[in-house]
Amino acid sequence: MNAPMGGMTGAGEEALTLLPELLLLLGAVGGLLLGLWTPQHRQRRVRAVVIAACLASAAAAAAVLGDPPRRVFEETWVIDGTTGIVRIVVALSAAVAVVLASSSLAGHPRETEAYVLMLLGALGTIALAASGDLLLLVAAYLLASIPLYALAGFAKDASGTEATLKYYLMGAFVGVLMMVGVTSLVLATGTTGYPDLATLLPGAPAALLAMGVIGVLAGVGFKAGAVPVHFWVPDVTAGTTPAMAAYITTIPKIGAVAAAFRLLAEPFAGVSLDVPLLVAVIAALSMTLGNLAAFNQTDVSRLLAYSTVSQVGYLFMVVAVAGRTDLATPALAIYLTGYAITNLGAFAAVAAFPEARSISDWAAAAGRNRWVVVSLVVCLLGLVGTPPTAVFVGKLAVFTATWDGGLAWLVVLAAVNTVASLFYYLRWIAPAAVAREAPAGGGTDGSATTVTVGGAVRTAPVATLHVAAIASVLLGVGSGLWLAVVLPG
Repeated sequence: MNAPMGGMTGAGEEALTLLPELLLLLGAVGGLLLGLWTPQHRQRRVRAVVIAACLASAAAAAAVLGDPPRRVFEETWVIDGTTGIVRIVVALSAAVAVVLASSSLAGHPRETEAYVLMLLGALGTIALAASGDLLLLVAAYLLASIPLYALAGFAKDASGTEATLKYYLMGAFVGVLMMVGVTSLVLATGTTGYPDLATLLPGAPAALLAMGVIGVLAGVGFKAGAVPVHFWVPDVTAGTTPAMAAYITTIPKIGAVAAAFRLLAEPFAGVSLDVPLLVAVIAALSMTLGNLAAFNQTDVSRLLAYSTVSQVGYLFMVVAVAGRTDLATPALAIYLTGYAITNLGAFAAVAAFPEARSISDWAAAAGRNRWVVVSLVVCLLGLVGTPPTAVFVGKLAVFTATWDGGLAWLVVLAAVNTVASLFYYLRWIAPAAVAREAPAGGGTDGSATTVTVGGAVRTAPVATLHVAAIASVLLGVGSGLWLAVVLPG
């Protein structure tokens, strides 16, 4: 009797360590059940439940952020500083995405299902970051992918359906490639756990090792939107609604980058292949090709899509030096947080005027809403890495960690790309800054908090934009002070 009771106690304690994830799951299930019994015009109740679940999950994760690292459930789930940051950022980002989507989803026949899918995708994203086993990584990949396929085509129009089909087909192809990689690593070592892989992979056959590394990295690279598995990003971003584009290009990327970071820090750390160099090349290609593709974009959604591809390059810089420098983990935490805030803010600007697809149309739609333009400028310059925004501090930390990790050439290339990216952001900022009038149906009262499009008041996207801009600056100042203490010299 004592042994089983002790086992039950141990299992209960392990389950309690997953309280942030359980709260998200409870919010998804509770929201779905509530939606079944709620009239269509009162679906905002479900939205409130989902947001409350996200906030509770973030609070639960923050409460244990400083606890010692541990592995639970046969060492398959890792709870450490990286997982803790991802938990908090993903939960809060999901709450912001739900608020951002509320204007376009209000009254939709499947409003409840959209919120539930967003929570399930967030849960899969956290699982990516916490995976300490290849089988759990594959399951997390699926959970972070399948809900997003439905969200991408939620509007059920022609462009959304085409985007969803491309997204699904590429996701299925890369998923198979990822499972081939996992199979190769299992054949080479006979195990799937990261600690055992770290011990056995250095002596594994080179062919199986190469196939395994490439396949697994392809999976996490797809979720991050990295080159060369990035082709879905512009089509999905332009084909879906701005709110869903914000979710798809922000939240899964956080977990994917954290998963890649853990792979290089643990199982791939001592292998005979130069995996850090491979990741550094991916980073270089992502930031460079993303910037080059963004230069000629006139569609604001596609411009931001290629911007997210270039941002992966900067994020993968710190992945390349995972385990090589103590600066890598704090740099990853700062950049992931700063990117999430700033990218959501930039897409909120697009969501504020969903019918204004081009740069010139958006500038005209902004009209006399000057504070909307100011907040957009803060977010776009934040994506460049302009002080005192959070991404600036994140880039400074990433560049320092990459240099300390022995990849000086990558830092130089990243600096050149950072300067180059300023030009295509200015192509959006300049027309918006000089625009005078709002179009018919747009806000003409100079209000900074209300935008009217097609007769509907879109306060949520504008409020999200302003909050993101303010948060980016405040986080930049705060993390800059913290970074001054953490970094040597």
